[in-house]
Amino acid sequence: MSSNDVAIRVSSLSKCYHLYENPRDRLKQFVLPSLRSMAGKKQKQYFREFWALKDVSFEVKRGETIGIIGRNGAGKSTLLQILCGTLAPTAGTVEVRGRVAALLELGAGFNPEFTGRENVYLNASVLGLSVEEIDARFDDIATFADIGEFIEQPVKTYSSGMYVRLAFAVIVHVDADILIIDEALAVGDVFFVQKCMRFLRSFMERGTVLFVSHDTGAVVNLCSYALWLHQGSVKLEGSPKEISEQYLKEQYQVMQGDVSLPARKVTDVAPKPVMQDFHDMRRDFINSTTLRNDIEVFGFNPDVTSFGSGNGAIVQVYLEDAEGKPLSWVVGGEIVRLKLTARLNSNLPSLIFGFYVKDRLGQYLFGDNSHLSFIDQPLFGLANQEWEVVFTFRMPTMPVGSYSIDIAMGSGTQSEHAVQHWIHDALSFVSHTSNGHMGLVGIPMLDISAKPV
Repeated sequence: MSSNDVAIRVSSLSKCYHLYENPRDRLKQFVLPSLRSMAGKKQKQYFREFWALKDVSFEVKRGETIGIIGRNGAGKSTLLQILCGTLAPTAGTVEVRGRVAALLELGAGFNPEFTGRENVYLNASVLGLSVEEIDARFDDIATFADIGEFIEQPVKTYSSGMYVRLAFAVIVHVDADILIIDEALAVGDVFFVQKCMRFLRSFMERGTVLFVSHDTGAVVNLCSYALWLHQGSVKLEGSPKEISEQYLKEQYQVMQGDVSLPARKVTDVAPKPVMQDFHDMRRDFINSTTLRNDIEVFGFNPDVTSFGSGNGAIVQVYLEDAEGKPLSWVVGGEIVRLKLTARLNSNLPSLIFGFYVKDRLGQYLFGDNSHLSFIDQPLFGLANQEWEVVFTFRMPTMPVGSYSIDIAMGSGTQSEHAVQHWIHDALSFVSHTSNGHMGLVGIPMLDISAKPV
């Protein structure tokens, strides 16, 4: 690989910490070795060594997004601090080509006594911006952070979410070549996290990203390469999917022993007839316990980010039950109707309406649009018309967390269409409890059978 293609090169990197049993041993280590050397006595060590990193080597190409996974104590944060220049290695070398912006542990780089404004200038200057450049970008930084009058208050009064808002707003506006993120997006409300993920995905198209996370789903979704750190060393590296699968397998083995199962031959089984409507046969039991999947729904927010040609606009979105009553709370597994209202400013042939449900990292979980339902008779919209569109489906059961729904209106075909109006995060909802399903979403089961054979 040409040196010009490499953004980060790490060679035989090691980091050792000296651990002392008590403060007196630290003083002894500072004073006694020199005295023993002068007296010609054998040296004595008053600490024990802890190697946070041991002989770590890897390269990151320009424009690559690399995910770093590993258990707590594996050395991930130590590695990132060395890459950022805030920590010196014990051995080995690090080459970083380009301006680095990092979002490490909460509050890193902030002075708690300074105001948000003062910390913006401090943080941005450390990242290489001049005072004139910060002056020119400050309003955009404050708008992105969206913490209002708190920008003039000491950051020691901030919540964890406000810390992250301000820190991320700074790194968005410093024109970095390399972005390093260490689990910082684990806090913050769903709308801000979605805003950050849109920036991150845009940055990935032109810059280099190091992304540390315990969320293997996020690593698979965001990264082109993955590195698995284990007890300070690189255990495995390769495709995010393969590394994540191996990592999860080991975690299960650590917790409950070997989970490998012998291969079983799959025999042909006649499929059971699919009912027109159904509910999970376990639902009555689930709904009478704490396993019920309760989902709190928040109303339509017309002020969120949107884009489009302007020939039409989506003016209302909400969830309702099967009888048409608006919902502020829904239980996973129930039938819901996603209803949207749109107004047209121009004649629009072949109208298409659609939606996406996303998790807090912006991963698309499921969605649909109207194209196939009207492919034989495309929808034709007239100027000044108002349209009501309803998607009826059974709400999946959702893991605990925050989610949002993008709503869109376009005209054309599935593969080639003009976006008339796309609203990011038009609706949001929070899943408070989950019934323990596996994966990103759960679906009601038609039937589960088991018998000895």
